[in-house]
Amino acid sequence: SDHGSPPQTQPPPPGFTVPAFVVPGFTVPGFTVPGFTVQHHPALIRLGEVHREVAALGPHVCTFSGLQNDREYKRLERELAKLQLEVDQVDTEGRADLQAARKRAAQEVEGLLRYMEENATHPSRLAIEQLSTEARSLVEDKIVAPQRSGGVAEINDELVDALQELVLKLTQVKTEGRIPLRKARYRALTRLCAVQEVIEGRTQQTLSLPLSDDTHEAVHRINNIMVKVSVARGQLVALLMGLSGRDSCAHLSRILTELQVELDALDVSGNSVVRNYRKQVVEEINGLLKQLDLEEEGDDTRRYDLAQNDSIREIEGVRSHVFQLREAVLRSCFMGDFSFRPKAELQSLVTRLDQVDTAKNPCIREARRRAVLEVQAVITFLDLREALTFRQPCPGEHPAYRAVWTVLGNLSELQAQVLGFDGKRADKSYLMLEELLTKQLLALDAVDPEGHEPTKVSRKQAVKFAQNILSYLDMKTDEWEY
Repeated sequence: SDHGSPPQTQPPPPGFTVPAFVVPGFTVPGFTVPGFTVQHHPALIRLGEVHREVAALGPHVCTFSGLQNDREYKRLERELAKLQLEVDQVDTEGRADLQAARKRAAQEVEGLLRYMEENATHPSRLAIEQLSTEARSLVEDKIVAPQRSGGVAEINDELVDALQELVLKLTQVKTEGRIPLRKARYRALTRLCAVQEVIEGRTQQTLSLPLSDDTHEAVHRINNIMVKVSVARGQLVALLMGLSGRDSCAHLSRILTELQVELDALDVSGNSVVRNYRKQVVEEINGLLKQLDLEEEGDDTRRYDLAQNDSIREIEGVRSHVFQLREAVLRSCFMGDFSFRPKAELQSLVTRLDQVDTAKNPCIREARRRAVLEVQAVITFLDLREALTFRQPCPGEHPAYRAVWTVLGNLSELQAQVLGFDGKRADKSYLMLEELLTKQLLALDAVDPEGHEPTKVSRKQAVKFAQNILSYLDMKTDEWEY
């Protein structure tokens, strides 16, 4: 859903009658016109058949997440074009009622065709593909190609950072609530995150091994298996990124399972060092096998439609609570009542958010991070209001120090407006808030501490505070969605 608003139900394609696969319990009606039933006229019988065929294709079209050059796209396009031709060939005998029924059938077929094309060519879908292509190119150059040529993969911090940057860009792609776009983004993210995990598992490996072959008779075989596991790791990365034309997940799974069986058959009793070595190799194989489960994962709606995710629901529940507290705080401040300070309650919400299981999903992580910032924004607002309320200037207070506090007072008033802002970046009120906050930063920049240490510290804190308000305003209006 869009950040700051509840998840929206995805509308059906234009001209498409919503059939049973979208609304549970809805049955596909037959075509009828006044004075006729399906049994009474061949044209209506055929149109009724077309309607049912459209309903059967609907689920595949409405969840297709690929591009126009994909084999599945071409298959669905052929099926729909065939139905379109059959509808055109229905003889209506010049009857207006039969023509109306044929028109409805044609609109359903055209609606699905148009919907599929819109999703496959949507700017967000193309952006997902572009980011996926960049990731594939990166992995091909640094990992897959070197290993295929018998060399060593270039796994370093630069590669890890580059992949993380691509993950962040993918989380920022807008899907407009469209299931095909959500599915495409989810599949791209899960595979890229899996590659990250495989790479990080290698870079963070703590084995001070392999052991010498002289340690135990089983060590030689374990070392050979470790070499095969290293090769399998490269094959897995290639599979996840779509860079392996020959291998399949099932084939690689069989290889890894066979290696596990071979390890289980080794007799390492009586030698705890070798037994621990074997255990670590087995755990590494289990980690690779876990990533192979991604093959069909993207077809599960509950995974890519995060509105159904329990962690997201927990985060949204916290955000709803924060919204209520924020409105109550702003209402109290407007009335001049500064006694309402639900700071302990807000801190408990941060604790709840810290306990949310993100399952290493970058979208859930980002949703949690943003929710934490929403809570912290209210807490910092309350803290500054309290400081301003109880502030007692000294008679000989440094003028520059007093000037900083004047700016802080202005920032507190502006923060109240930012907390209550619920518009877009194109709105005049947004532009006004942005300009006023920038002016406060300029006012702070003009303050000369004249070597006064408390003024230096307070000015630095005030600048950071103003920048945080600007960042929060920016976050509220960036239309991010999970």
